[in-house]
Amino acid sequence: MLFIYRVADEQSVRDLIDARVPNRHGTAICRIGGGLAVVVPDSDVELAAALREFSAEHRMVTDHAEAALSDRLLAPSGSVVPLGASATVGGADFALIAGPCAVESHQQLADSAALAKSGGAVALRGGAFKPRTSPYSFQGLGDDGLRMLAKVSAETGLPVVTEVVDVTVVDAVAEHADVLQIGTRNAQNFSLIRAAGRTGKPILLKRGFGCTVAEWLQAAEYVLAEGNPHVILCERGIRSFESSTRFTLDLSAVAVVKHISHLPVIVDPSHGVGHRHLIKPMALAAAAAGADGLMVDIHPDPKAALCDGNQALGEDAWLDLASALRAVLAGLGRSLPAAKPVGAGLS
Repeated sequence: MLFIYRVADEQSVRDLIDARVPNRHGTAICRIGGGLAVVVPDSDVELAAALREFSAEHRMVTDHAEAALSDRLLAPSGSVVPLGASATVGGADFALIAGPCAVESHQQLADSAALAKSGGAVALRGGAFKPRTSPYSFQGLGDDGLRMLAKVSAETGLPVVTEVVDVTVVDAVAEHADVLQIGTRNAQNFSLIRAAGRTGKPILLKRGFGCTVAEWLQAAEYVLAEGNPHVILCERGIRSFESSTRFTLDLSAVAVVKHISHLPVIVDPSHGVGHRHLIKPMALAAAAAGADGLMVDIHPDPKAALCDGNQALGEDAWLDLASALRAVLAGLGRSLPAAKPVGAGLS
């Protein structure tokens, strides 16, 4: 059961629930779409009656989606999520997030950030902690990588998106990053998702490569249930029998999510297809399908990349994509920020 209050004191609602439900079991409260959304168990008739009496300015919904707090009825125009203090995801503007798959050095990251800005990116991605299939692959620079991300962010003004891989590093990542990414391997690691949600930072939740759309939205619900409304969904491909691409990029999921959920959804074509020559067509298709943004792997020297170099775009391919993307978005009534020159430090 879902209650939506347009005017309500959040603490008073929490006190009311605490007085009736041990450990708030089955309940959640989150500010979404200008209102206060309250989820309570359908079986708790007494609590529902108390919530009805709490305020005359409420709406009770019983036919909501199973992932109630992500239901589009809460924000029919869609939610807009901040990317740091300088950009947003959702709404009319299209958000480009770009950077190297992994942080390798300060120079590599600074060069990547300059390249990202030259194509109109509004945020910098880069992995300090890298969960890899093989234990022998490059695993990232860890805390040193976080410090490099924070330094380059301060130098360029680009907010940082980076992955958190374990509950033990949530606080450290939250201290240095503007947006916490939950990767595909942790898409149903609910302890980690909850811990990340409790930081209050925006959460970029990648779809698990074995997850249905419903399971993806339920994972997002764990963040929303912590009272954090700032969730960005990221379609990055699912595992199928097809072997010509790294994964199967499910762009139909973008349209499905936009229909049933208010959460913004972006697409990561780099990990979805895994081949440089396929990034541009899939990125343009994602924009046409209604995605709110893209996350793209770029690198100043893809051949020298320590992680996923075969899917990273170099300068020419990245700027070509950005140019083509502007043309597609113009036809959709959307836009990218004005491109900025590549910095002098770019090699």
